[in-house]
Amino acid sequence: MGSHPGTLVGVPQDQQDQFAFDAATTVRRTEGGGLITELDPGWDVGGGILNGGYLLSVAARAAVLESPHPHAVGLAASYLRAPAAGPATLSVQSGPAGRTLAHSLVTLADDGGPALTVQVTTATLGSHPSAYAEPMPDVPPVEECFSLAEHRHLAPPGVQVPGLSLRVDTRLDIATAGWAFGQPSGEPVLRAWMRFTDGREPDPLALVTFADALPPTSFALGNLGWAPTVQLQVLVRALPAPGWCLVEARSSEIADGWADEDYRIWDSTGRLVAQSRQLARTPRG
Repeated sequence: MGSHPGTLVGVPQDQQDQFAFDAATTVRRTEGGGLITELDPGWDVGGGILNGGYLLSVAARAAVLESPHPHAVGLAASYLRAPAAGPATLSVQSGPAGRTLAHSLVTLADDGGPALTVQVTTATLGSHPSAYAEPMPDVPPVEECFSLAEHRHLAPPGVQVPGLSLRVDTRLDIATAGWAFGQPSGEPVLRAWMRFTDGREPDPLALVTFADALPPTSFALGNLGWAPTVQLQVLVRALPAPGWCLVEARSSEIADGWADEDYRIWDSTGRLVAQSRQLARTPRG
């Protein structure tokens, strides 16, 4: 049986030479047939809080494991509470399945109870040419962009560097990085080139993490606190080409403690490969 990008098939679940992302999203079956995972503390956004896109990738892997189709193409998640790093269980309730797609409901839980519920649609992605596509934004090359990891020493005293920024190499378009220099632009837009630090190439599962991997758009307004995701929808549109992905996030309205964020992700060829929309709380302060 041939392997498909983004599936458990062909991804060594127990080898020590795995890429960090594959190890951190590993899903295993118990002897009783249940699904378990070990949530990796290294994928946090600060303060031990795990990134929402990372958690969604774990749920997507579980959905694919129980599906006749190899890729999670549509995910609608509700974040009930922040789970702790460590052991967690995943339950997958399979829904209607056909020749081209299937549906399921995935619940991720830890000792504190359910933390994430996700409606997942799985299908088989291709790389066929687009019938229509808006062009990718014109941004500077990677070498001219601002590396979050390389400039982590600029973080204010006492501010913990997110583990996510050490695992996902994020190079901000300098035009949207003024907040990092104490000069917020006032426009809630962020753009960055993105790839895994250890060289793992992007695939559909990686795009689910990338769709929530930028700092909150509220940072561009000078509000640098944690912005917890309440709901997140991710659409994976095509198999990404190897290399850097360009990720853009923008908000239409930030008000009364709430913010929306719309993501678009292009691969190294300029192809739109994923989109997301989320509702988040704005940072306090």
